[in-house]
Amino acid sequence: MSIPPPYRRQPDAARGELEMDNVRLGLIGAGGNMAGAHQRYFKDIPGLEYAAASDIDADALERVKKEFGPSHTFTDAKAMIDSGEIDAVMIACPHFDHPVFSEYAFERGVHVLCEKPVAVTAHAAAATNAAYDAAKAKHPGLLYAGMFNQRTHADWKLIKRYLTDGTIGEIMRVSWTITSWFRSQAYYNSGGWRATWSGEGGGVLINQCPHNLDLFTWWFGLPKKVIALAELGKYHDIEVEDEVSALVQFENGATGTFITSTAQTPGINRIEIVGEHATLIRDDNDFILKKTHQGVRDFIHSTPNRFGDITVDEHHIKVGGDSPGHKEITRNFIATILGNDDKLIAPATEGIHGLEFGNAMLLSGLEDNRPIELPMDRPAYAAKLEELQANSTYVKPEVKDTGPVAMGSSF
Repeated sequence: MSIPPPYRRQPDAARGELEMDNVRLGLIGAGGNMAGAHQRYFKDIPGLEYAAASDIDADALERVKKEFGPSHTFTDAKAMIDSGEIDAVMIACPHFDHPVFSEYAFERGVHVLCEKPVAVTAHAAAATNAAYDAAKAKHPGLLYAGMFNQRTHADWKLIKRYLTDGTIGEIMRVSWTITSWFRSQAYYNSGGWRATWSGEGGGVLINQCPHNLDLFTWWFGLPKKVIALAELGKYHDIEVEDEVSALVQFENGATGTFITSTAQTPGINRIEIVGEHATLIRDDNDFILKKTHQGVRDFIHSTPNRFGDITVDEHHIKVGGDSPGHKEITRNFIATILGNDDKLIAPATEGIHGLEFGNAMLLSGLEDNRPIELPMDRPAYAAKLEELQANSTYVKPEVKDTGPVAMGSSF
């Protein structure tokens, strides 16, 4: 499939290229834990050339060079983007820098794959989306992907299909309890930036839950109203939220709950979706679909009985199949640049929706649980976060970096 630049960069005669059959990828934050998980599969992605790595820690960068062998290394990420050695960049540095480097890459026609979250506030995400739209006018075909790898999970894809094809019908109630994000105090003490207003801009909602918030809004869209309890340092010695319980209302009047915590073990991962034509329950890895023989609203008004349940067919579903995660998002990003895939699995411009949902929950909790209407006042939330950062007097009791860890067991 022949795609004009910048999907396919011009062949480099100095490299002896007749046509582009690979994408030169640069990685920002290469010395971090999440970046390590990505680098382990780079060699398995068709068309991916690991051309450059950047990290502000020169020692970490040397370790990356020895272990994963990028062709070039930089201690300045912007210098890497400017170098002409890369066609695309993966951003895996601390959260507040995600929009900074995304926008810098856009201006130079470099494709972007951004780790979650795409920003810390919906206000910043909106500015990045606007910068992307402007850059596309100068660089047609420029791609901006988000590392929302849970969209590749077979279970979550099935839920999306049931919601799209009418199996469940119009939503009446949804509930997601996702407390399988346990983190110890040692985890929070492993970095001075962790779980601080200045370092991460929040706690469980901005660090652990971006995938859940992305899925929630991917499935149901944004609620129109959010009321939440957001507990700051309830179980850990941190200044940000480690437990959140939210009540939401959707445009059609349906209600829902979203509950999360980093203090519960064993945790729970249970989703209930009640629709007019079916109820779907997913508890850990068990799926139950209860399909009604009649629409619930019709049954309410047509049955002569005062009590009793509607007749249903109950299906216990074993989804199976691959859930390739991060690797599939990266493969799709590279393949779409090369013109081998038609579209991105997770356009990063959609990352604003989960951010806005999370921002609304935290704002409600910070302001005496007042209802937050969506779309929310994005600048007001950004100003609230700046106030929290400016007024913070929190000092970590201990910072003890335990070195690189395998992230696979953490999600």
